[in-house]
Amino acid sequence: MTSIREKWQKIPVTLKASGAYAVCSILQRCISFFTMPIFAKRLLTTEQYGDVTLYNTWSSIITIILTLNLAYGSFSTAMVKFEKDRDGYISSVQGIFLYLTGLFVLIYLPFRKLFNTVFEMPTWIVLIMFFDIITNSAWSLWAGKKRFEFKWKEVVAASLVNSILSPVLALFIVLNIEERGYGRIIGFAAVTLVFGGYLFIANTFRGKKLYKKEYWEYALSFNIPLIAYYLSQTIFNMSDRLMIDHIIDKGAAAVYGVAYQLATVLTFVLNAINNSYVPWFYGQLKEGKQKENRSVTVAISVLMSLLLCGVIWYAPEIILLWAGEKYTGANYVVLPVAVSILLLFYSQLFINVEFFYERKKELVWASIGSALVNIVLNWWLIPYFGIVAAGYTTLASYVLFALCNYIAMKKVLKEKNMKDDMYDYKLLLAILGLFCIVAAGGALLYSLLWVRIVITVIVLIVMVVKRNYFIDMYKKIKGKK
Repeated sequence: MTSIREKWQKIPVTLKASGAYAVCSILQRCISFFTMPIFAKRLLTTEQYGDVTLYNTWSSIITIILTLNLAYGSFSTAMVKFEKDRDGYISSVQGIFLYLTGLFVLIYLPFRKLFNTVFEMPTWIVLIMFFDIITNSAWSLWAGKKRFEFKWKEVVAASLVNSILSPVLALFIVLNIEERGYGRIIGFAAVTLVFGGYLFIANTFRGKKLYKKEYWEYALSFNIPLIAYYLSQTIFNMSDRLMIDHIIDKGAAAVYGVAYQLATVLTFVLNAINNSYVPWFYGQLKEGKQKENRSVTVAISVLMSLLLCGVIWYAPEIILLWAGEKYTGANYVVLPVAVSILLLFYSQLFINVEFFYERKKELVWASIGSALVNIVLNWWLIPYFGIVAAGYTTLASYVLFALCNYIAMKKVLKEKNMKDDMYDYKLLLAILGLFCIVAAGGALLYSLLWVRIVITVIVLIVMVVKRNYFIDMYKKIKGKK
């Protein structure tokens, strides 16, 4: 027991923190994944779950307007720049939240009937959403500061308590209210309002200032140029559900929302891989050893393809168990959206190079262009082909997004006189092509579960036999080799 404690104490605090956050993130995902069926499958109709989907969608968009995403973007650099007055910076940023929220409420209230028609929510739910946004952002600021100080225990404990209390309270309210969709919204929002509200007040008292010209100027000058990017990315990801709701109905939006959640369930794996990969890749770029990146990106692409194929191949069974028969219409939406995740990974490979050379303009234009294409294609195709069309318009938009960032990266490398030998483009394209064929094959075999199981077992055996290949790539990224 003593040796275990001693070994734990010898582990660097940075490693402890990153490990704890990773475990916490996985646990939160698991809690969300396993509690979602309770609401979607058993307690809420598709229309009521549509209310939840719309609330979350509009919340993501309005968050950018009310907070300018100041809990991200400029926040990390601000924690370094204003290291001696981090609390003052945080309370000043909260002052920006209050100012923007107050301004938006003054615009909203006189025209609430018009806004409510667009939002498809009553006034009291919209007002809850506003407070939910600013208190959740206060939570993000507090957690962000703790991460910089490596005080991970408080953040992990509070996050897990929040993740457990939210569905429990929502379940209690849903069982005791007629409008069950709104009950689910209130339950989750109430926990955020209590925790986040307390942290908003605590942050303000610690910082003792809601306005400081230097902090406001720094935060606004950094994040305002990125608003177009943030909005376009959010619209890119959320416009499908809003347009399905307006063109078809809330029930269809709920079905699409379930498919999208399932198809993108592996994004946290992608983010975890990227968090380890990017520092290593940037180190290789600095040392002029970027060619070593070719084998690593191929290995990650193969791994992501296999994981995504697992989701696509067993989408009908997962959706049936996870959400129930009323969501079986989501089966054929999973395929195009899951393929989009691999394209998102490819896009991120190119964006990493753009960020290394501090080029953001091209990314902003790529995001805006892809979002506009997504909206236009949705408007044109959803009335004819329903929610499945939205999945394929998402795929088409990600193809454009990846292509634009590829062109932007090539342009940057040419300007910097850098040799373009960091990616094996032919092999990456071959992996994408093979992945699409295998994914489509799985969709064609949806009626033959036993065939899919046999093929899966064969693939798993091959992965076990070839496990050293992936282990070697992991060690290379971690610098152990």
